[in-house]
Amino acid sequence: MSLDMRPRESGESHSTSPTVRSTWRASRLIVLLGALMVLAAVLSVLLKPDTRPSRHLDPADASLAGSMALAELLRDRGVTVDRVDSAEAAVAKATGAAPGDPLLLITDASYADPRVLAGIQGDRVIVDNIFTLDELAPGVRPVRGFARERSREPGCSLPAAKAAGSAFIGGSAFTGPAGATGCYPWGDGWTLVSYPNAGGTTTVLGSGEFMTNQRLAEDGNAALALNLLGSAKAVTWLVAPETPPVGELPGQDGKSMYDLMPASIPWAVRMAVITLLLVAFWRGRRLGPVVTERLPVVVRAAETVEGRGRLYRARRARGRAADALRAGTIDRLTPRLGLGSGSGRHELVTAIAVRTGQDAQEIGTALYGPPPADDAGLVALAGYLDLIERTVSEH
Repeated sequence: MSLDMRPRESGESHSTSPTVRSTWRASRLIVLLGALMVLAAVLSVLLKPDTRPSRHLDPADASLAGSMALAELLRDRGVTVDRVDSAEAAVAKATGAAPGDPLLLITDASYADPRVLAGIQGDRVIVDNIFTLDELAPGVRPVRGFARERSREPGCSLPAAKAAGSAFIGGSAFTGPAGATGCYPWGDGWTLVSYPNAGGTTTVLGSGEFMTNQRLAEDGNAALALNLLGSAKAVTWLVAPETPPVGELPGQDGKSMYDLMPASIPWAVRMAVITLLLVAFWRGRRLGPVVTERLPVVVRAAETVEGRGRLYRARRARGRAADALRAGTIDRLTPRLGLGSGSGRHELVTAIAVRTGQDAQEIGTALYGPPPADDAGLVALAGYLDLIERTVSEH
């Protein structure tokens, strides 16, 4: 083995200054991350769903829990629907109205004073507001238990329910005063109770699910709702206010969620974002292009071949040496003969025999035969393979 002890050329130098390509390689992950963040922000704005909460039995709500469909059906029948969110607004609508007009529909009286509502004369429909029954429906009492909401038959002679037939109803069940009519029975009570009051008719419902947009088209739900509400010229629809009055919810004192949030939360979120960006930069940066260096020792190819040959001889690996010689010969002859890499033995042997004029059986034995029995046989095989290559090259 010879060693190349020549000194390196002192005039050669390699620039270590960053290039445009190296700068792009080092920063492309950061650019990609920034582009993804911008894209995510844009998509979150464009595809942001409506996060407004649905309002149960609200005539202005088009969600499954709302009752906009029922309100539109009433308007199509010529009934005026007035949505109010306070007892004072409901009284204002009833002031100066003719007897029987309007009908008061109470779907949520959580923030309304039932004593104020009780002063409104005329028909009223109360939906699942059991805590207002003493003022708004005297004599109606809830029974213990809760009826599962499902399709039920009316089982009564009330015209509005009898004409509608089955309806999706349940919830609370009640007993009524003398002269009351109960429909859709459950246990010891009914989920619909109707009786005459001093100025009209009071109807108490254990559940208003049949009035929602989701259930209105099922069974006789729409017919029952229209029969109960559509007889009046106007409906005053009482719902809960969208913004409850300050002080109604204890413990908040009108503060928003951000006011109640600890001061350390925004700081922690900002630090987490900065940490994420630093980790992405650290893991994504490159160390720069590969620096090539001269090898301190130059080894001639012939010495490598001789060294491997000595190893084969020392281990008497004639079969392995013959396989290496044959594989090299086949790889070199295949393209010279115009054959593909997937050519079989028969094609290769036939092509060599035609090109060289040698016996096909001898060629097949040389390329695919058994390993030589001794060193002389290995040398003879190497010479014959070399002869085949030179003959193919000459022709």
